[in-house]
Amino acid sequence: MLLALTVALPSARAATDADFKAAYAAAEAAFKEAADLRNQWTTTVSILAAAKKAADGGDFDRAVAAAKEAEALAKASIFQATSEKEAWKAMEIR
Repeated sequence: MLLALTVALPSARAATDADFKAAYAAAEAAFKEAADLRNQWTTTVSILAAAKKAADGGDFDRAVAAAKEAEALAKASIFQATSEKEAWKAMEIR
């Protein structure tokens, strides 16, 4: 039973510079896609900056968390842009 609990729990290792770089690259890619759709959210910009600042300070756990949050926001802005591309027509007064 103890083995099962050990396997089920996530590891508590600290994030590394490589973890940050991977998370930040994913966030930047999503942010660029949102820019291509002309739907960048300003909150994503500030969270990307916070991720970079945390990484520059050596706090990779915080940097990775912020980069993942920025990626989620960028993906949400992509979803918004694509879903509203046609949805506005349903609200048009005829």
